[in-house]
Amino acid sequence: MSNKSIYLNVKDHSVSGEEFELVYNKEFDFLETHPQPSEDKLGAYYESEDYISHTDAKRNLFENLYHFIKGIALKRKLKLINSISETSVSLSTGEKKLLDVGCGTGDFLKVAKDNNWNVSGIEPNENARAIANKKSDDSVFDVEHLLKFKPQSFDVITLWHVLEHLPKLESQIEIFESLLKPNGRLVIAVPNYKSYDANHYKNFWAAFDVPRHLWHFSQTSISRLVATKNMTVVKTEPMIFDAYYVSLLSEKYKNGSMNPFKAFWIGWTSNSKAKRSGEYSSMIYIIKKS
Repeated sequence: MSNKSIYLNVKDHSVSGEEFELVYNKEFDFLETHPQPSEDKLGAYYESEDYISHTDAKRNLFENLYHFIKGIALKRKLKLINSISETSVSLSTGEKKLLDVGCGTGDFLKVAKDNNWNVSGIEPNENARAIANKKSDDSVFDVEHLLKFKPQSFDVITLWHVLEHLPKLESQIEIFESLLKPNGRLVIAVPNYKSYDANHYKNFWAAFDVPRHLWHFSQTSISRLVATKNMTVVKTEPMIFDAYYVSLLSEKYKNGSMNPFKAFWIGWTSNSKAKRSGEYSSMIYIIKKS
């Protein structure tokens, strides 16, 4: 098609070793992984002990560091949704209802639940879902349950590094819009392929993570995508730690070892440049119905 062209060739560094194309979509300014595995085969690309969001393991320094940083990030996420409930959400019943899509092992749900949110989660991975349910009183469901929630059920719907994994992108956004209360907010966090660290590492950039990441977004991408479903980005926030984490993995893919000193320098440089450009390694988008 005339509005699509090959942007980059990228290898699956973590599971299969297969190569994929990143195809630029001019209409939405995002990159599409090509070919995309069929939904029945996609799960095989997640079958790795190193896929850290599906486990609570702390087997080595890297995993312990991941969970330490995640603890800090969880507090920031809680602060964000609390600020949304205070300034944007009309709570006629006094009950704050949260849906976390792709909730992994449920740590964010637990933090929110412990802070007076009525929580529900969606998690396709059976093992991760079992762990999450122990933390949230069995309030985590498989993907099919997404269509069983009543319309306008939630004050806040969050997707923390999840949207890039979802097939049928536009229909997913339509579902989330329908599940939001009239004054609710959709919160999406995704990597930004226009960041400095993405441009530095190119095909070794760990946040491409093909083929698990089906889509690769810019700020323009998200705005155009949600606009198709009568929604608007009202605010963006940076995810500062992501530049360091992604750079560690990118160093491993590029040079065979994580090289923490080089990774820290690239992560710091990326964040420094983003203070001027606004192009952080990962971005959080707060979205409302138009």
